[in-house]
Amino acid sequence: MPKPPASDALDPPADVERAIARVLAAERAAQLAVDQARARAAASTESARATARDVAASIERRLKAVRAAFEGRTSREVASLEAAAREQGLPRALSGADLARVDAAVATLARRLTGGGA
Repeated sequence: MPKPPASDALDPPADVERAIARVLAAERAAQLAVDQARARAAASTESARATARDVAASIERRLKAVRAAFEGRTSREVASLEAAAREQGLPRALSGADLARVDAAVATLARRLTGGGA
């Protein structure tokens, strides 16, 4: 004697077509979600890149300002020293040792100004 069909059995072809339609709709929804996630990731990446560019530009401006300030102070100090030497009637050229001491002082000051240590 044949068994009666189970209550959860599909009634072809209408039930099969509905099941296929549900699978296709789920696939479309999943693809849309993936596309949206990719778009959000791309936007996030570009935003991070823009922030990095802004930070780099800001750092560059700050470094230029520090360099300009350093050069200005150095020029004023050299001018002051030259004026003091002229007032004392001691015009003389800097020796190699003098230049080495100035170079060392400049390097130390540059390290301090840029956070490179003392």
